[in-house]
Amino acid sequence: MASDNLSGKNTLAKLVSKDWILKFASLCLAVILWYYVGGENRVDKNVMIPIEIINLPRDLVISNQFKKEIEVTVSGPRALILDMSNKAITRQIDLSAATPGTMVIENSNQHIPVPRGITVQRVQPSSIILSLDKLIQKRFPVTAKTVGRPAAGYILKGLHTEPDVISITGPQTVLSRIDELYTNAINLDGLKHSTQMQVPLELDPSIVDLIGETSVTADIKIDLETVTKTMADMKVHVLANGRAKKVVPEVVKVTANIPRLLLKKKVNLKKLFMVTAIQQQGVESLKVEVIPRPDVEYPVEIVSIIPSTVHFVKEGGAGQETVDSIVPLGRLENGVLPETGLPGLEEKNGNEEDGSPLLIRSIKKKKKPHKNR
Repeated sequence: MASDNLSGKNTLAKLVSKDWILKFASLCLAVILWYYVGGENRVDKNVMIPIEIINLPRDLVISNQFKKEIEVTVSGPRALILDMSNKAITRQIDLSAATPGTMVIENSNQHIPVPRGITVQRVQPSSIILSLDKLIQKRFPVTAKTVGRPAAGYILKGLHTEPDVISITGPQTVLSRIDELYTNAINLDGLKHSTQMQVPLELDPSIVDLIGETSVTADIKIDLETVTKTMADMKVHVLANGRAKKVVPEVVKVTANIPRLLLKKKVNLKKLFMVTAIQQQGVESLKVEVIPRPDVEYPVEIVSIIPSTVHFVKEGGAGQETVDSIVPLGRLENGVLPETGLPGLEEKNGNEEDGSPLLIRSIKKKKKPHKNR
């Protein structure tokens, strides 16, 4: 009987001992949880919360600058506050019912979706002002600005940008203030030849916000400065069957664009050209051609020849004639065609050293006899 009582006491002692250990462990765990969750020292902290615009109508745009973050003062356990950065918390602004104009958006504590256990103490700023504008697309011509001048004797013949028109999509109030876009100034000082270059646009900050820093390609055309000169009584030289032939009229008036640099050298303008004539297919008249000498330093542009055609002078008898075209294939002798005395054209070629005469290439075109009228 006594042994049974002793055994029961030992069993009870063991049970009491186990219960005490479990209760103590639970108490410790509760204290730990209370410390980290409920019992941890509460702190106040300022955090930056991004603003998120949602449901903005497609035909509207926010045209003013506003802060993209708000400052929120929160209070709560340190661990929860530190974990807020991982929660992607934002201040959402729903603009689904927005119309063009100015909107004032209030920032209250209830608009900040903080985790449970954290409270919002203050929001700064307390409101946000948004200017809503119609979204439009507008085309702007690009105008190139220049400074300086090309080298003496040269002119700016043309200046084109690529693209020459730029389309921009943005707020109506911003785009309506601008009519065209300008480049930064292009320096032309001393240019003697055409060139291309990349040129940044000179943009208003409001346009930079829409399209960023932008450049265009400037195509710059530089040409010789010319003066239009008219030379009367330019004699027409024609060869037929290897002989000089008379034509009527025997002189023509030639108008040409002469480079100013050439005029400064005070050259005899009539010696810059060879005037000849060639037979045309199926007609009796000869077409007058003015050929600039190949040794002229600068290019010369022929503007007009008056008259543009000539005829052979009628001679006794009728026959067939072959009109020769004067082609500069070799050197001249004292500036004239050998054996004919006609002024010729000098061209440097493989025969330059041997002093070979200017050759005559015949164009076999038979001329019908003139009918007696």
